[in-house]
Amino acid sequence: MPVVGVDEAGKGPALGSMFAAAVRVTDPAALPDDLDDSKALEPSHREALDGALRGDDRVSVAVVEIEPSRIDDSETDMNSLTVEAHAEALSLLVTEGDRVIVDAGDVSAGRFARRVIERLGKEVDLRAEHGADATYAAVSAASVIAKVARDGHVGDLAAEFGELGSGYPSDPATRAFLAEYVEEHGDLPSCARASWQTCRDALAAADQSALGEF
Repeated sequence: MPVVGVDEAGKGPALGSMFAAAVRVTDPAALPDDLDDSKALEPSHREALDGALRGDDRVSVAVVEIEPSRIDDSETDMNSLTVEAHAEALSLLVTEGDRVIVDAGDVSAGRFARRVIERLGKEVDLRAEHGADATYAAVSAASVIAKVARDGHVGDLAAEFGELGSGYPSDPATRAFLAEYVEEHGDLPSCARASWQTCRDALAAADQSALGEF
């Protein structure tokens, strides 16, 4: 029976899109032995695995991008957007009756699974588990595909805006980029998630600095 793995990358950054990937495998032998949670792999290794997966006829890949504008405009939280992203990626390749494993994006794995099934609207054997990207090869594959898509996206943003780090709030390079961009342009860059506290803080700091000049 085919198995489908789903995972996302870029849920927490203040900059750029989130990506969800679904990987459907008809033959387990198609999955490389060295798959793992993408965060545990070197970038070059992830890219090589991405190429191997995409080049195998026994593997189908679907990727969905959730852009910053959708994140900011949404009336739902990031867990709900993650549910939507998983379901949207799945809908591009899943067949009724498939066995599906998703990396749980909620403290309650069971609740996350139910919400994805409801959103998907297809009869599949779906379960969610925490840490599935390190336990199930199909989910590891989805983790790799999503992470490579996210890394490529960040590279494109860097080419457009200059050095901006990883995009995560804890990254000093990202915080410095936001501060400098807002100081120079008076607003956030288009790649920013304006609803994120890190971005709001950058705007507030610039406003406070401007007031201090008077």
